[in-house]
Amino acid sequence: MTLSELQRKGAQMLSEAGIENAANEARWLLEKDSGLRSSELLLKADETADGGVEEKYISHISERISGRPLQYILGSWQFYGRDFLVGEGVLIPRPETEQLCETALDFIKDIPSPAVIDLCAGSGCIGLTIAKERPDSSVLLVEKYNDALFWLRKNKEFLGADNAAILQADILKADELILPRADLIVTNPPYIPSAEIPGLQSEVHYEPSTALDGGEDGVTFYRAIREISSKLGGCPVIAECGENQSDGLNRIFGRVKMIKDFAGIERIMVYSGEANDT
Repeated sequence: MTLSELQRKGAQMLSEAGIENAANEARWLLEKDSGLRSSELLLKADETADGGVEEKYISHISERISGRPLQYILGSWQFYGRDFLVGEGVLIPRPETEQLCETALDFIKDIPSPAVIDLCAGSGCIGLTIAKERPDSSVLLVEKYNDALFWLRKNKEFLGADNAAILQADILKADELILPRADLIVTNPPYIPSAEIPGLQSEVHYEPSTALDGGEDGVTFYRAIREISSKLGGCPVIAECGENQSDGLNRIFGRVKMIKDFAGIERIMVYSGEANDT
């Protein structure tokens, strides 16, 4: 079977299984398994696929059909122009979270050598992006779970983010946390109400529930984040949040600005800090 025939077979299998982006996913998986870039696949389309490549490819196509996230199979995913290593045990970086990074970078643009804390850091896509975009910054990434810490540490090394540090801690134990002074807290905490977790699409269930479950009302973690902000003198906070959570966040923080994502959903919360409250 040639490489082009193998790719068509993969695309057909994915399409028949209801995978929306079947053609692209089939190509991405073949790039991974053949070790060839897209342009090279085109040039070698009529060459016979190595038996080992074909076996591995069909196995990965089958994994994808079973519901395993594409990003876990590929082993990395692009976020804000950089590849982040991902796998079981860590939340997959999502495009809407790039808006949080843009908002945070704009917030600190006039602050020399800003100190930033990333709470619930996961893969590190937020904090490490800020560290790379602002080499003069110092970024502390806080994460509780060992599985996520494995990927966080790999990404810090992979990206060469020497101005970033990692702390293992549980932010829900805010009273026990000892954190340095900061100009900004950034976070994408779990914010899905517990009762909604079972109804999420099947792919999401491969991701750790600890990165999704925001408690009964979805805002459990924001209460802890508010407490941490207060301990740091009313430090500003920029956080990702879920749909229809603005009222709850206003009650917790007192007064916040909400920024809509491309779908028109209020996705980013900006708390300017106690010093700027009116």
